[in-house]
Amino acid sequence: MPHIIVKLWTGKSKEHKKELADALVKTAMSVIGYKEESFSVAIEDVEPKDWAQQVYKPDIMEQQEKIYKAPGYSM
Repeated sequence: MPHIIVKLWTGKSKEHKKELADALVKTAMSVIGYKEESFSVAIEDVEPKDWAQQVYKPDIMEQQEKIYKAPGYSM
């Protein structure tokens, strides 16, 4: 605990995914204070053509109460 799930378009290398997982854990550790061994990270590839149906609608639009950063720009 905690478990971080990242969904992104297909095409990123295993090296990119590992770098992203490491960066997410490092940042989360600094914010919430758990130790590295407490974290797990999963990265799910989604085809761009499937994004709206598999991710945007069910995970973003239908779960607004869980969203802490919505898609789009915010400054």
